[in-house]
Amino acid sequence: MERQGTGRQPKYQRIAVELKAAIEDGRYGPGDRLPGENDLMAAYAVARMTARQALGVLQTEGLVEARKGAGVFVREYRPIRRRGVQRLSAGLWGEGRSVWAVDAQGWDLEVQSVTVADEKPPEAIGRVLGLAAGASACVRRRRFALDGRPVMLATSYLDAALVSGTAIAEPDTGPGGIYARLGEIGHGPVRFREEIRSRMPTPQETDRLSLSAGTPVVLICRTAFTAEGWAVEVNDMVLDSSAYILEYDFTS
Repeated sequence: MERQGTGRQPKYQRIAVELKAAIEDGRYGPGDRLPGENDLMAAYAVARMTARQALGVLQTEGLVEARKGAGVFVREYRPIRRRGVQRLSAGLWGEGRSVWAVDAQGWDLEVQSVTVADEKPPEAIGRVLGLAAGASACVRRRRFALDGRPVMLATSYLDAALVSGTAIAEPDTGPGGIYARLGEIGHGPVRFREEIRSRMPTPQETDRLSLSAGTPVVLICRTAFTAEGWAVEVNDMVLDSSAYILEYDFTS
């Protein structure tokens, strides 16, 4: 019979706490296999469902990942430091470098699944861009991977009439990307605003980012403005929260 314990905390939660402590103090390091369901059943005299629930708690918290047929392993955490201020410097894209290059230091950056199309944008984004009712936006969708791991989905919206005939409307925007091309037509951005929130991913986001169960996503919506205050791009980004540290430097 399964031992129930004397506290109010369910047995599976107490097992999860002990396993979490073992991870935090280094008894199980990144890439190490945790005790399986059979091991936990024997060690704690619990039913299989209790052992499974304990491991599920750690998966939900993003500490471990299940590998089919192999077991449950401690996740390796090598964070991407997203430097929110430095990456948008005109000195970066103005010299023909991608804003993503700041994130990718020491990583192999790959831009995957690039699609470009003229579409009717969401109403709120159309208002920000100052588009007339029914006007189209140039919509650029990309998936970014570092060292082969998908880490971000990005969708940029721009006035289709403004960028028609430029490299912005092509899959490859050339050195410096969108902002360099906007600068060439006299609409280079000089100010940016980012709004950040988080939520659980949609099934499609889970699939496209290969997210482990229980991993939330970070949503960043960036708007780029010209010197005249005109919004020339809205970029909706979905980030794997387990992959990123968001860093912002400010001076007073």
